[in-house]
Amino acid sequence: MTDAANEKINVFWFLPTHGDGRYLGTTAGGRAVDLPYLQQVALAADNLGFYGVLIPTGKSCEDSWLVASALAPITRRLKFLVAVRPGLQPPTLAARMATTLDRLSEGRLLINVVTGGDPVENKGDGIFLSHSERYTVTREFLDVYTRLLRGEKVDYKGEHIHVEGAEVLFPPVQENGPPLFFGGSSEEAIDVAAGQIDTYLTWGEPPAQVAEKLAVVRERAAQLGRKVEYGIRLHVIVRETEEEAWAAADRLIAHLDDDTIAQAQKIFARMDSTGQARMSALHNGSRDKLVISPNLWAGVGLVRGGAGTALVGSAEQVAERIREYQALGITHFIFSGYPHLEEAHRVAELLLPLLPLAHGHTSSARTINTGPFGETIGGDKRPTKQASAS
Repeated sequence: MTDAANEKINVFWFLPTHGDGRYLGTTAGGRAVDLPYLQQVALAADNLGFYGVLIPTGKSCEDSWLVASALAPITRRLKFLVAVRPGLQPPTLAARMATTLDRLSEGRLLINVVTGGDPVENKGDGIFLSHSERYTVTREFLDVYTRLLRGEKVDYKGEHIHVEGAEVLFPPVQENGPPLFFGGSSEEAIDVAAGQIDTYLTWGEPPAQVAEKLAVVRERAAQLGRKVEYGIRLHVIVRETEEEAWAAADRLIAHLDDDTIAQAQKIFARMDSTGQARMSALHNGSRDKLVISPNLWAGVGLVRGGAGTALVGSAEQVAERIREYQALGITHFIFSGYPHLEEAHRVAELLLPLLPLAHGHTSSARTINTGPFGETIGGDKRPTKQASAS
């Protein structure tokens, strides 16, 4: 059940630094993701009233810190959810980077703690640790990092991390540093979330599975005397009617062939990520049963790692599904859609007005040729008639 703290939600958008287009798994409809395009997406998210943007991390992406640094100066309110990588970054360096970007963005930085679940990619980055060892590194990293962000001078000797006299000279804007986000479904990950994280993230599984996972995190955090906030990562395909939305979902994977799906699933199978295994199990690489819950579609996960599900339907239907997740205690919703520029506008226009946002613009903030909305009629009249909802 929701409580007073869960009555409002924060809605994020996504910066597609690994590529974008109108179709999955093909060059057809693809587009260059360069700085001007990322600027367009970020400015759209900022102007449309999204709370923040998630910037992904990994070898398939542009570097999230450099992207955030390039986009912070041209945005006003938008927050940037940027990854730190335990085992890939020393905690002291990560703390200096975080405090610097928090100051330069005037307190608009959020931190996504990413342990990494692809052994092949990890080896390319010089990380040859087991799944369990990587989470030990994550715990030790956060022990040092959080103390540094609180302004402490740190001596620490763990199994993997050892620092003496570590400190950050210039403090962050946000007290004790930017909030920490983190996702993971294994026992080790849940231990990290319960003990050290501000917001626990889950991928978009059916509500019953999400409820089960959050209950475990909530209970484990309570045993430590802590409360954790919760977030979910989903794609969104929202249209004026349900029929249009499902047609758009079908178009998104219209160019996928069986070989492309098989290649992607083979890569996902090599990973030791419990969360990725749970995502893959929702469809098992098959197109046959992609609707896994009301308005929840697993088609994206046929070829995309990580978040592989989308809410599909009319704005009213998608808003109802969001309320179901909100009732589980989720207050942070990280959405995306293909292509990300156009879909940011579509989600903002159709869906955001139906949601209880804890953020966004006030009507007085929009003063330039925006009220009432629509194109001027005949050169001197503003439209007054509003079309009825579909």
